[in-house]
Amino acid sequence: MKIADITICAGWTGLLFCISMLCGTRDSRAATLIADPNATSASPNYYRNLVTKLRPGDTLQLPAGTYRERLGLNNLQGKANGWITIAGPESGAPAIVTTTSTCCNNVQLGNTWFVAVKNLTIDSANLDGIDGINAKDGITHHILIENCRFIGQGASQGTIGISTKSTSWNWIIRHNTITQAGTGLYLGNSDGGCPFIAGIIENNLVVDTIGYNMEIKFQKPYALVAGMPAGPNRTIIRNNVFIKRIAQAEWPPMPDGSSRVAGARPNVLVGGFPSAGPGSGDLYEIYGNFFYANPDEALLQASGRVTIHDNIFVAASDVSMRLQNHDQPLRLAYVYNNTIYGGPSGIQFGSTATEDDAVVGNLVFADAPIGGSIKQQRDNLEASISSARNYVKSPSFSLGTLDLYPLPGQCQGSALDLALFASNSDSDLDFNGSSKTARLYRGAYAGSGTNPGWQLTNDLKVGGPSAGVSAPAAPQNFPKK
Repeated sequence: MKIADITICAGWTGLLFCISMLCGTRDSRAATLIADPNATSASPNYYRNLVTKLRPGDTLQLPAGTYRERLGLNNLQGKANGWITIAGPESGAPAIVTTTSTCCNNVQLGNTWFVAVKNLTIDSANLDGIDGINAKDGITHHILIENCRFIGQGASQGTIGISTKSTSWNWIIRHNTITQAGTGLYLGNSDGGCPFIAGIIENNLVVDTIGYNMEIKFQKPYALVAGMPAGPNRTIIRNNVFIKRIAQAEWPPMPDGSSRVAGARPNVLVGGFPSAGPGSGDLYEIYGNFFYANPDEALLQASGRVTIHDNIFVAASDVSMRLQNHDQPLRLAYVYNNTIYGGPSGIQFGSTATEDDAVVGNLVFADAPIGGSIKQQRDNLEASISSARNYVKSPSFSLGTLDLYPLPGQCQGSALDLALFASNSDSDLDFNGSSKTARLYRGAYAGSGTNPGWQLTNDLKVGGPSAGVSAPAAPQNFPKK
């Protein structure tokens, strides 16, 4: 260990602060603190005691083991050039953060910024209302949640994997797995207050939630606070896998006999933005995602201002993609180069987009492929579900055999005019992240024959479009992937 590293070692046998003792005070440079999962609250290397010692640039390492008393990160504040990191092992046995108490959420943020939480298993022990990660009681911004596994949030639909209940911006939620939570991600408050702004949600796997895989709430008018981006901002939702295979009627009651469910929900819902002032020009960009199955509701519902491109939708029991007024009006809706297989309805506009719309270059196999009040509709390939086998390799509702890559010479037409979407992130990259080149293909794949990319399955998506993101920036000194 180098003295220049100013590393603080809280070892397994109580060997603590092994080099800071050289001078009696901590150096101003970044430090690494290592917790002991077997330590008690009276020990200086107990992880909750070490959290209070973290300063900008520091890292708290949680070795493999079980940490049983939650993780409070309120008032933890790094800097733009000095993120604070709390991290478990990158491989091998996990660091598990859990609780036996119903008082508090498992990982709690509030007045927290420039903080990264990585490589943890977050287990809410099936306690009702105990979220995995929750932000409330103070703004949060520049938060990274990466490579975490969320379990034990399935007590009821109101128990959430990742939840924000305070104004939040510049979050990155990346490479996480959320399994059978009540709700996977619930970003923004239910009344439209506490907006979630300028986030990146990418390459996550959210499976078999009771309610939403993810909801980003509509936004009431709000005033800027210090440091908050004035916008227009964009929140990017890309390369995620959103799966809901369990019908509401199939969820068993809670131990006390009460229902776990609170009504059918889409896999993903994004709400609208304020009509004037900060946030009024914001945009959701939804692309490169795989939406699979929902026995009760739509796969995606959107209002506000959205671009939806190069996604794959399979096995809807209702409409695959619903665009309509909800808590706020539908204002802008660009829908292009998506592939849809199955369901009574493919793309359905339930309301007219007041600013602009376009439905271009989609490949839709559904009973009623495209419908509703649409002003610009062109160059789509619409066909029956049964005819899909004439166009794509293996149309199926089974993840073991599903392959919607175009057959040689199929799903093509005249070159698509995508100029209207040029300012959208990755508008010229397909589901695999490949260039659309001549723009001949309908649907989410710009090629035919053998799929060279990620196969549609119940797992984290590998690869996909990821270039050209304008906001938010990744944490300094963190790799993009």
